Amino acid sequence: MSAALHEDFGIEDHNCARQRRGLLAEFLLLFVAVPVVVAVWMPPTRMFAALGVFMLLGLVLLWRTPGFSWRIMFQGWRNMQIGPVVAIAFAVAGASYAILMQSAPERLFAMLKYRPEMMLVIAVFYPLVSALPQELIFRVLFFRRYKPVIPAGARGVWLNAALFSLAHLMYWSWVVAIMTFIGGLIFAWAYKTRESLPLAIVLHSVAGVVLFAFGMGVYFYSGAVVRPF
Repeated sequence: MSAALHEDFGIEDHNCARQRRGLLAEFLLLFVAVPVVVAVWMPPTRMFAALGVFMLLGLVLLWRTPGFSWRIMFQGWRNMQIGPVVAIAFAVAGASYAILMQSAPERLFAMLKYRPEMMLVIAVFYPLVSALPQELIFRVLFFRRYKPVIPAGARGVWLNAALFSLAHLMYWSWVVAIMTFIGGLIFAWAYKTRESLPLAIVLHSVAGVVLFAFGMGVYFYSGAVVRPF
């Protein structure tokens, strides 16, 4: 092998290593540093604005990801599996009921009782403005753009769930941390194992709507955030 060929391979390896370092830095900034900064230093009244900027940044990065097409959002809806959707609805309903009966029984079904119009708004818009962008960022962007720097297989799914939970650190609640970690595992399973972004979106949407219908919004409300320091 000629010296020139050796040199070409060396340049290529160097470029690949540099790209991986850049991706890793970008990954850590987006999925670790930003959630921690928002949770620790951002005033609670500005948390959702910061979350909106985070979402937009993630969508821009997704748009710039090689091989990505927005058409992915419209593929696979005809093959939707109803079993997992029903299962997550009942699981979230049971968990929400048990948690609220122990911690805040007066909040159980509060929104349905006192703000049914707001519950209707949540049911209509939560899938579009919350579940959809979150799934695009935490599942599609995570597993596609950052594939070279994240673990493969089950370890990647567990890491995804952990960082999805970290993104909700701003609520400073063990209830939120545990529920979003479990939810992250389920949504990542739907996207990776079942290879279905639509299923992940629907599962996320149903889980969120059921949470708010039962009154769990008390845990997912920036006005109720109390930092432990």
